[in-house]
Amino acid sequence: MPGESNTPVRTTARSFDIIETLRELDGARLTEISAHLDLPDSTVHNHLRTLVQRGYVVRSDNTYHVSLRFLEIGEYARSRRKIFEVAEPEIDKLAAETDESASLLVEEDGRGVYVYDAQGETSIPVDTHPGKHVALHATALGKAILAYLPESRVEEIFQRRGLPPRTEKTITDREELTTELETIRETGYAVDSEERVRGVRCVAVAIKNENGQVIGAVSVSGPASRVAVDPDEQLLDELMRTKNIVELKLAHA
Repeated sequence: MPGESNTPVRTTARSFDIIETLRELDGARLTEISAHLDLPDSTVHNHLRTLVQRGYVVRSDNTYHVSLRFLEIGEYARSRRKIFEVAEPEIDKLAAETDESASLLVEEDGRGVYVYDAQGETSIPVDTHPGKHVALHATALGKAILAYLPESRVEEIFQRRGLPPRTEKTITDREELTTELETIRETGYAVDSEERVRGVRCVAVAIKNENGQVIGAVSVSGPASRVAVDPDEQLLDELMRTKNIVELKLAHA
């Protein structure tokens, strides 16, 4: 809106700081939260009291935790993405067919957000749980999305988020990443080789809507010893099958 201030509301920001602290510390007492945020006990207590009253924080034995109210909100936010409902059963099939981890990721606010994750029989669980935020440039999923976003949007994301390293193998050079995105468009798939998590390799393909706009990506990931740098034909076939079915369902949903 014209004239609207870009300055955050301090009280709202502090409430979210407290919520994020509770998540980071896996629950905490009042004094622990105050020390972590360098805030007076009285200020933190007032925020906690309101959060407890509204059901977003629960208290047990003087220890505060984030409540399951956020699960309800998260499920609602996820359900608004049509791609989730369409892709969920196909991600399950992809995990079962490959015996590895299969994931669905979307871009929001310049970062990647895992929306769904399924485990195959011999998969090694990694931190790809729904709601997990990751840097787009450090994942095969994110690079698959970046490859098909408008150049102006990619530039905006890079300017805002940068290219921070996640491991020693993360691509942090802008020119190198631009070249890789071109290769992804040529081959139709993206790979990250231990670029976000050491020892884990991931292969991903972009998902587009009926208008040809990229709206997400699906992947298979597993130990680098099992997932080759040059994906085998069977793995790529499974990924492309999943991509094709999800895109068809999206077009006719």
